[in-house]
Formats: sequence, structure tokens, C-alpha cells
Amino acid sequence: MGGHEEEARARACLTAVVRPGDPWLGALLAEHGAARVWAALRAREAPPPLETEEDPTDEERALQRWRGWAHKSLAVDADALLARSAEAGVRFVAPGDPEWPGRLDERPGGRDCHGLWVRGHGDLRNLCLRSVGIVGARAASPYGEYVASELAHGLAERSFTVVSGGAYGIDGAAHRAAMTTGRTVAVLACGLDVDYPRGHAGLFTEVARHGALVSERPVGRTPRAPDFLIRNRLIAALTSGTVVVEAGRRSGALNTAAHADELHRVLMAVPGPVTSATSVGCHRLLKEGRAVCVTGVDDVVEQIAPLDELSTMGGPLPVHTDLSAETARVLAAVGTRGAGTAGVARASGEGLEQTMRSLGLLAAAGLVERSPTGWRRPPSGRS
Repeated sequence: MGGHEEEARARACLTAVVRPGDPWLGALLAEHGAARVWAALRAREAPPPLETEEDPTDEERALQRWRGWAHKSLAVDADALLARSAEAGVRFVAPGDPEWPGRLDERPGGRDCHGLWVRGHGDLRNLCLRSVGIVGARAASPYGEYVASELAHGLAERSFTVVSGGAYGIDGAAHRAAMTTGRTVAVLACGLDVDYPRGHAGLFTEVARHGALVSERPVGRTPRAPDFLIRNRLIAALTSGTVVVEAGRRSGALNTAAHADELHRVLMAVPGPVTSATSVGCHRLLKEGRAVCVTGVDDVVEQIAPLDELSTMGGPLPVHTDLSAETARVLAAVGTRGAGTAGVARASGEGLEQTMRSLGLLAAAGLVERSPTGWRRPPSGRS
């Protein structure tokens, strides 16, 4: 087994015993590698030492967590875990994989996401290159759902991927509207074979067809209350910016907004009626100057896209002609019928890694797109 494959396999196993977002585990993985950490857990050994302790005063608590992980690790069968995942159409994406979204490495420390489980036809990295998060209240008002739908539909029309959390209310409205014209990503707090909420089972099937479902939890895991707050950091990290459509005084959407603010991503909020309890959080973000006020898709695009790249506020970003020689060859190899990444690489004469990088850049510029048959040039009039 190759070095990267062994590391990815160990990281997949770790998701079955460690709750997402543990910074101490992230430090261990960065210094010693997942394979060594996993082997130490299985052997009931002491944790490998860190050259720089992130919080020496918390050592006893860390050791308690380690002992708990070691106990749980004995019940993990790596082959069975990966087989169950494959049967459910779920794949594991580790740091260093071509599909790994580079934006996750921009988080403070860059180490608290240890791996992702992904289900769907879309390539996660390319989906997230040009993406916007839309979040808000579960108990959304008709006004909020209407605004979320209009924003998501307009962004998808302009080749932005809409990222949200798969919940009732604003999330569901955003996912559905995005799929009418484009792509969407749902970041879930449970295993990707678990439909939570149950009423969104059909929605999740459609999201997998039009983009991807993402989770840090392995198959079979049902969510607990803290898992939703933990996953919110991924919505903020995967996107260029986040729009809060509706949020109550203590809404989980405000937690997503805090992560976006921490990452220096663009944070936007939609104003609502001053009498609406579901807009109190949005108004607070605007009053405190933490979010930019947006009232339509044009406002969002203006905030997300570099101003010198905008031709008109009503259309897609213009085509660039200053492509590198490698990327130009990849573009020339993409036809209108669709081809897989490997096929484009062969036709262009470029390596697979370079081809994937170039396709990501071309997709972000609107020059190519993913279709059920593979990479293709957009239909006439859309590029």
C-alpha cells in the first residue's frame, strides 16, 4: 500500500472514533502522520509527543480523549468501513487528494478537518472553486425562503455553486433553487447514508445528482446537537463568502457567520422587516458592521467577484485570454460532448494533476463545466 493511500485509510478510520474539529489530533497528524497515530491508538500506546504543545495545561484532558479513542479504535474494521461507504456511493477525500478543497487549508491552523466523506457526481474541489454559502433560519418565513430561492437561482445561473447545510427552511430553499439551473453542495452533520432531516431524503438524492453531499462523519452516524455547530465551519471555509438570509437572535446561521468572519471571507446579510424575529440576527450583523447588506444577486456577485472582472452586473464573468500554455492546451482538448478528466489529460498531453488544476481554473472562469458525460464546453451563449 502506497504512503498516501495508507495515510488516507488511517484518516478514514479516525473519523469513526474522533469527533470532527479536534485541534490536538490535527497537530498530531501534521507532525507524525495519520498512519503512525492510528497505529499507536490500535496498539494502546501513548500518543506520539508534540514538539510544540498547543495547550500544555490541557494535557490530562487530551490524554483522556486519547484513551477513549484508543478504546473505540479496536471496533473499527477499515475494510468494512470503506466497503459500506462504497455500497452507499460514498467516497473518502483526504488532504493531498486531487479532490481536496484547498480552501480548507486556509482555516486557522489549517489542521482541524481530518478528512471528508463525499457522495455525489460532482468533484468537490472544482465545485468549491467558485462558490457562495447561503444559510439561515430553519423556521424561515415565506419572505426568507423567497429571497433565498432568488439568490440561489441567480448565483447558479452565473456558474456559482451554492453551498448550504441541508436543513429545513433557508437551506432547503437554497438547494432546490440552485438545482434548477446549476450546482449545489450540502454539508451535513451525519453520515451520508443517513437522511437527516428525514423529510429531505428526496432532496439529498437530487443534490447528489447536481453536486455533492459532504460530511466529516462516516456512514451510519446520526447527528448530535454539537455536530451542527462543528459542521458550520465547513460551510464558511468551503466558500468565497456567506450570505445570511434570515437568522434569529441565537440562530445557528450566526455561528456560520462567525466562522466566515474569522476566516476573513466575505460576510453578507439580507435585511428583513424590523418586526421579524427571524431577521434579528441579520440586523445585528449589519448594525455591528460585520456584514455587508445585500438585497439581490447583483449585490452578492459584486462582493464576491473581483470588480475588474465584472463586465455587466447582469451577466457572467468575461472570458480571459491570458491562459497559461498548459491551461490553453487543456481548454483546447475539451469538446462539447463531454469527456472524463483522464480523457482530457490524454488529449491535451498534460499530466493528470496539471489537467485537474487547469480544469478547476477554467470552470471558475466559466469556460468549461461538468456534465453527466464529463467535462465540456458550455452550450453556446453561456460562456
